[in-house]
Amino acid sequence: MSTRPPAVPIVMYHAVTADPAPAVRELSVPPESFAAQLAVLADGGFTPLTAAALAAAWRGGGPLPARPVLITFDDGYEGVHRYALPALARHGFPATLFVSTGWLRGPYDTGGGPDAMLDWDQVRELAAAGVEIGGHSHSHPQLDGLGDARLRHEVRRCREIIAEQVGTPPGSFAYPYGHSSRRVRQTVRAQGFAQALAVGNALADRRQGPYALERLTVRRRTDTEEFARIVEGRGLLRSFARDRALTKGYAVVRRARQTVRLCTRGG
Repeated sequence: MSTRPPAVPIVMYHAVTADPAPAVRELSVPPESFAAQLAVLADGGFTPLTAAALAAAWRGGGPLPARPVLITFDDGYEGVHRYALPALARHGFPATLFVSTGWLRGPYDTGGGPDAMLDWDQVRELAAAGVEIGGHSHSHPQLDGLGDARLRHEVRRCREIIAEQVGTPPGSFAYPYGHSSRRVRQTVRAQGFAQALAVGNALADRRQGPYALERLTVRRRTDTEEFARIVEGRGLLRSFARDRALTKGYAVVRRARQTVRLCTRGG
């Protein structure tokens, strides 16, 4: 008799910094808090995986460690290299970094980065240290609000730049703002990504499918006790009640905007 694979916590970080810009303060984590949260994982017997490794195991029915967890970062903030990488290295933990290629310092910089961002030398150092580099679009728009041509460009351009700069095309993608739709997921798949992550603030489950894996948001106010609870899958409704209310409300707004856009095109 087969058993269903267990749900897996995927934690989502953004900036790791002691002095964040106002735009990213709520979603930033101080370096000492990040180090303490990694200690929670180590002491709890968790085994971190990359997004690609988890998806490959679920796709092929391969084994997972007893307590798998994913550590992910969005956008590409400089503190991931300065602060997070040394902490990860102390534990021998892999992670996955999803970069918005137009936000990183270098030849493709569009100037939109909301805080100090990585450059491509730092991204390559992260990759060499065992961090999976994934895509997060080129300019970080809300993908489900874009037309087909712009949507394809955002996903394809991101993948092309990462392949050029890192040496291998990325297999994993994360939706900016966590928003997607069937059209967005189909586009991400068609552009060559094998798996994609949303937000959802729930444990990831194989039944979600490889293009809608859910993650748990870690914020500046997430203390060590709460972090320990959420990676155990306890108290998620309480911890993320406000997020779920905002997500539902914003989903209504986005659907209304899309309806107006379709009606305008039709007219």
